[in-house]
Amino acid sequence: MSVTQTIPAIDTETTVNRLLKAESVIGLAVGLAGGALQSAALGTALTRSLLVGGLYGLAFTILLGQRTRTAGAGLIWGLASALLMWLVFPAGLGPLFSRSFHSMATLGDARDQFPFLVSYLVCLGMPVGIVLGARKAWRSSESESHFNWTRAAVAGGLAGVLGGAIFDRWMSAGEFFPLLSGVSQLPSRGTSLVLQFLIAVLMGVIFGVLFQRDVRGYGSCMGWGIGYSMLWWFLGPMTLLPLVSRTPLDWSSDAGSAMFGPLVGHILYGLILGVSYATIDRIWIRLFIQSDPLNREPHGPGLRVLQSLGWGAIAGFAGGIVSSPIMLKTGVLTKVAGLDTSFSNWHGLLVHLLVSAAIGMTFGLLFRNEFTNLSAGVAWGWLFGLIWWYLGPMTLLPLMLTGVCDWSTDAASALLPSLIGHLIFGAVTACVFLLLQNRYLHWMLLDPRIAAREKRRIRPLGTPAPALWFLALGLGVLLPILLG
Repeated sequence: MSVTQTIPAIDTETTVNRLLKAESVIGLAVGLAGGALQSAALGTALTRSLLVGGLYGLAFTILLGQRTRTAGAGLIWGLASALLMWLVFPAGLGPLFSRSFHSMATLGDARDQFPFLVSYLVCLGMPVGIVLGARKAWRSSESESHFNWTRAAVAGGLAGVLGGAIFDRWMSAGEFFPLLSGVSQLPSRGTSLVLQFLIAVLMGVIFGVLFQRDVRGYGSCMGWGIGYSMLWWFLGPMTLLPLVSRTPLDWSSDAGSAMFGPLVGHILYGLILGVSYATIDRIWIRLFIQSDPLNREPHGPGLRVLQSLGWGAIAGFAGGIVSSPIMLKTGVLTKVAGLDTSFSNWHGLLVHLLVSAAIGMTFGLLFRNEFTNLSAGVAWGWLFGLIWWYLGPMTLLPLMLTGVCDWSTDAASALLPSLIGHLIFGAVTACVFLLLQNRYLHWMLLDPRIAAREKRRIRPLGTPAPALWFLALGLGVLLPILLG
């Protein structure tokens, strides 16, 4: 009797082992193909590139294969693992062992290894992650039941149309087309506008197909938009568009520095795309999916908005207080109130706290119900602070003060000290907001229906959110330093 009971377990284990072997073969094959592409792009030894690609494909399959449940999740895990591999080996151990044992890798050494960063992301992380994730999603009946192609294409396409219209209207005012950067000779202004709009729509459709199951709100959708748009900067202006223009690939740090302005443009478009997709996708759910009146929210949308604004203002004010010493030390406070004015630090501090409270309100609206624990809250807060560093001192503040925004590497290098203050502001804002939100939810969770609804909002095991945090924060902080 005991023997017959073990037969199903043995069959299940055999099936799992067979699938793992199949996925390992696929990961190895895609990694080898990526290594061959890397060798062709960089002109490195084919044997070494094949070895690196094959080992990466096998290691990714073994360590992270179970987490790549969709093509989008596989893409994010693939990009994050490729970034980690570049930090450990070419940028870390490579310069260390190429000289004396006691020498340390410098920033110049990391810049020299920038072509490998591009190749790891484009040739290894992206294809391996997408192929394994797409295979897992295709084989899983659970993934198929939660994925709707029409919803992904329509919501993503409309988000691309809306984002492209906003982005085109904004960028074309300065005759700047970030999504077309990398083309050797731009066509006429009208043709450039149409091409940039079409690329924006294409990015929106692909975004919806990849990340429909991973986005849960406005804040997380903005995060996915940033990571996705950073990939497009490597894939588009740095790779595909030069190939279309029949110009040689240049993945050097100098070429990356020349493309830093389009990088900021891609990040801002990713924010617009993320918010647009989250809005349209939520409308789709309300119209065609969500029809259970028993599981509706306990309070109306007006009260939830007011609560989010109030909690966000308090949290942002607290974040502004904690980050103010760094802002004062870096001279940001005197520039907040006005450029080349005689305002004192106290006036700048007052304006800084008011602005922090206003920015905290946006955090409350975008990130409510995105996290339920402190670690996730700090990560989303860091990402929120990074977003506002690119959106605030890099873009909106210069526009308000001078009418022109400077997206050059020199401007980014001058603003790097304030990046620390923005990261601290984001983390403190998230922590205070979590305390206020949990205090409110504590007594509401006594209702089993509300407790069940809140449990459904928790991100499931295997979510690519940690990979997104590492990827977006890593590249968002690293690239201004590396290319500046």
